[in-house]
Amino acid sequence: MPKIDLAAVPKDNSSRYLPPYHEPMGKRWNQRLAPAAGITDFGVNLIRVEPGGISSQRHWHEGEDEFVVILSGHAVLVDDHGRTPLGPGDCAAFPKGGNGHQLLNEGTVDCVMVAVGLPMKTPCHYPDIDLYNPGDGTGFRRKG
Repeated sequence: MPKIDLAAVPKDNSSRYLPPYHEPMGKRWNQRLAPAAGITDFGVNLIRVEPGGISSQRHWHEGEDEFVVILSGHAVLVDDHGRTPLGPGDCAAFPKGGNGHQLLNEGTVDCVMVAVGLPMKTPCHYPDIDLYNPGDGTGFRRKG
């Protein structure tokens, strides 16, 4: 049956960021829906960010696009253009290239969103912190 049982999809708030950049991720919960549905061509994640949490460190991908839909709650998109409030039904697109982005939950209730994109296979840059991910499966590295 195509319907996904969300209760059966594990929730994970672990982070692969190197210390100390992994700490802010403790308020982000991710459910990987694509593997649960047998989808392998692209990723689909249900993400819940608690108040005071962030979706990720601000980043941009050289070769992967990303797309986010806010389902409930509110977030502030922080990118190279500034700060943009997002609420239920709002969408944000991040074409591959150099616009570093992240979503902050500065509200008082959880923000729930769906994120769609390709698995990372090209370099990813983190302009605000001393990290870089070459996208080859070897993990994060310090830039300096």
